[in-house]
Amino acid sequence: MSYQVLARKWRPRNFSELVGQEHVTQALSNALNNDRVHQAYLFAGTRGVGKTTIARILVKCLNCETGVTAEPCGVCQTCREVDEGRYMDLIEVDAASRAKVDETRELMENVQYAPVRGRYKVYLIDEVHMFSGHSFNALLKTLEEPPPHVKFLLATTEPKKLPVTVLSRCLQFQLRRLPASQITAHLCHILDAEKVPAEAAAVDLVAEAADGSMRDALSLMDQAIAYAGGALAEGQIRAMLGIVGRKQIHTLIERIVAADGAGLLATVEELAAEAPDFSEVLSSMSSELQRIAVLQLIPEAYPEEGQREALLALATAMAPEDVQLYYQIALTGQRDLPLMGEPRRGFEMVLLRMLAFRPEESVAKASLPAASNASMQRPAPMAESRETTPPPSEQPVEANIPEAPRGETDWQDMLEQLTLKGIVRELARNSVLLRQEDSVFHFCVDRAHAQLLNDRSQQALEAALSAHFKQAMKVCFESGDAANTSPAGRSRQVAESRQATAEQAIRTDPKVQALCEAFDAEVTDQSIRAPELPES
Repeated sequence: MSYQVLARKWRPRNFSELVGQEHVTQALSNALNNDRVHQAYLFAGTRGVGKTTIARILVKCLNCETGVTAEPCGVCQTCREVDEGRYMDLIEVDAASRAKVDETRELMENVQYAPVRGRYKVYLIDEVHMFSGHSFNALLKTLEEPPPHVKFLLATTEPKKLPVTVLSRCLQFQLRRLPASQITAHLCHILDAEKVPAEAAAVDLVAEAADGSMRDALSLMDQAIAYAGGALAEGQIRAMLGIVGRKQIHTLIERIVAADGAGLLATVEELAAEAPDFSEVLSSMSSELQRIAVLQLIPEAYPEEGQREALLALATAMAPEDVQLYYQIALTGQRDLPLMGEPRRGFEMVLLRMLAFRPEESVAKASLPAASNASMQRPAPMAESRETTPPPSEQPVEANIPEAPRGETDWQDMLEQLTLKGIVRELARNSVLLRQEDSVFHFCVDRAHAQLLNDRSQQALEAALSAHFKQAMKVCFESGDAANTSPAGRSRQVAESRQATAEQAIRTDPKVQALCEAFDAEVTDQSIRAPELPES
């Protein structure tokens, strides 16, 4: 017997076998059970999410020999013929190949004839958005008043291209992309049934590469089984898909954070030896930067993450605004990469762009653990300082502070001497030192940045202060309005003042005024940029 591909062999034959799309199957089941079946349905969604599969199941529900039901028997002649693609009362039309108006009119002329055997004659029109305007007009006449024995099932990947007159006469269902976890679970079930051993990481890679399409996932799995020739290993799947490992992605990010241009290009050279898809590399890089951004605001995220320690190290070493900048550059680069004749050169340019546009302060203060050490270097907490430190789970007490006190200790000046980075540095910059009592520093963190305060950042700040004063120090935090009095707030006020001065200087400049009068022009404030000063 000839081999049957997985996508056909494991095609769902009833609603219970369908993976996902519960919002569609539940609505259809209720309509069938309550005898409220509409004359026309539109199933929209990206490729491989189950549009035509649901349509064929609905045909069996309508024409099963046991009666109209949401659970067709699957064994009667009608059900078998629908599954085998030879049911006479199911007319399947590919709109891409039958887009001419004459062909559509000929198709609609046969609507008046009764079904051969079933209760309903069903027209399944795939990629219906490919119809011409005249073809839609021909279809519309039938959709307005179809015979009672006819049902229309329309499927499309681009519902916005359908005329509103057609959309208004259909019940519309938007099928969703399947989450990778759901695809992984179904692939594992199929591999167990097919007796194909596979590493969990290998299945995860196939599910992620499918991009929400179950059909694509099954096609990739067919390819993976043929490629591996046996058990599926993570390395084999990466080689087949042209995907690099997450450790290599982390190395690239580490090189950027450390401003190591030579090391960055050397890492690209190593990647090139594996002949990867550089667009996929940028996509993976974007995914890792997104995880890092989440960890910076929610440190307890990804508790089961296999690379959690490496991600935490990167999240601590990078400022949140730098992560956002790199993410945006990676997205833009992925879009522009096809414009470059040599993908590797385009990929290198994207990485060099990240180096070129990173803030100068990040270059001066960036430091990371060695690339081979994936664990995050956490400062050791001081035993004697744990007694009075408030638990991180408690909400900080609200405080109102009119002005930052200036004692023997100036917090803004001290910040310049402390080696803080990432989340800890942002916490310190958005806090005001209320008072210092011996070895205890009392701070007020601006309530808009209170989410930066957690057990890890508090311990790291204590360790930095202890190293600076060469004795055990501890910190206590309150929450309040420190937006204007914190070091970050002061820097922001200085920047705003400099910007206002620059705008005023441009507006009052005689040459600028002369140009405006000569060309009937005006100065836009958004185009004026005052020189930036280093942050404190």
